[in-house]
Amino acid sequence: MSRIEIAPSVLPADFARLGEEVVDLEKAGVDRIHWDVMDGVFVPNISIGPDIIKSCRPHSTIHYEAHLMVARPDEMAPLYIDVGCETVMIHAEVSVHLHRSLDNIQKLGARSGVVLNPHTPANVVAHVLDVTDHILVMTVNPGFGGQAYIPLTEKISELKAMVVASGNDIDIEVDGGISAATIAECAAAGANVFVSGSALFKYDDRAAGVTELRSLAEAAR
Repeated sequence: MSRIEIAPSVLPADFARLGEEVVDLEKAGVDRIHWDVMDGVFVPNISIGPDIIKSCRPHSTIHYEAHLMVARPDEMAPLYIDVGCETVMIHAEVSVHLHRSLDNIQKLGARSGVVLNPHTPANVVAHVLDVTDHILVMTVNPGFGGQAYIPLTEKISELKAMVVASGNDIDIEVDGGISAATIAECAAAGANVFVSGSALFKYDDRAAGVTELRSLAEAAR
């Protein structure tokens, strides 16, 4: 069974001291840093370019994952791999040739991830599991931080069953409104990686926040 991992989004961070924020999160015991990449086309906001991640990469050894909320993922993915993102995730809704796109990410040396918006059914990934290392279930509509959680435990459970049946080692991650109030039901449904942005940054002691979230998820399994 895959281990529980906490992967904070840095969108709520103080961008004037982003490198320090990443270091602080690593010291707090998180497992990954989740970079929300927005292009102003697929989603209305514009966020983090590869140069920002490149500037932070030398200051931490933690796993970096890029969530590409972009209209042209095939062009963008190599840029984020080049600056040190070990996992690159692309949206099924925007990829014309999803199998090829995921395969190309793997061939460039990164872990491939496919992202599903709340309305996108689980079976969209049924025929790409052989080139998928990671599935990200959006429990909000992408493009903004701090949104209210959309309960999608049935979808998470469906994906978990598909992964188990495939025999492949694939992480299932959830992103959107993940907090102490919602993490347990997602873990019970089969998720093992949890993006917590606004909720984690509200803790005065982030290490205590990471510990609480991890404990709740582990207890729910």
